Amino acid sequence: MPKLTVENMGDFEVPAGTRLVNALTDIVKIDQFHACGGHARCTTCRVQFEHGEPIKITEAEKNIMKDRGLATQPGMRLSCQILCDHDMTIRVISRWKGTGAKDAGGRPADVIEPPPVWLEKTAGS
Repeated sequence: MPKLTVENMGDFEVPAGTRLVNALTDIVKIDQFHACGGHARCTTCRVQFEHGEPIKITEAEKNIMKDRGLATQPGMRLSCQILCDHDMTIRVISRWKGTGAKDAGGRPADVIEPPPVWLEKTAGS
């Protein structure tokens, strides 16, 4: 099982293939914000990778990160578009508490949505 290390929270074993957003809410038990329900539309599920950033990115994640001006921030990724398939260390930067939203967002499906078109991650994407 991949190990997910979350800054100030600890280390967690995560079943391979789990969406990172769901690992954060279901296993780590934090209030990870995901206003759009994990569809790569809002960027509220952002995390910052310290180690183990995936080398692939979905086309949906790449496009929204570019549109929102977030693509150039090192290690910044959308937890709804990442599968836990290797060890990774992250810092959670987008939590629901204090946002004023009625809830953290609908529970994301167990599979990445929209259906992923995988691209190689390059600088600035």
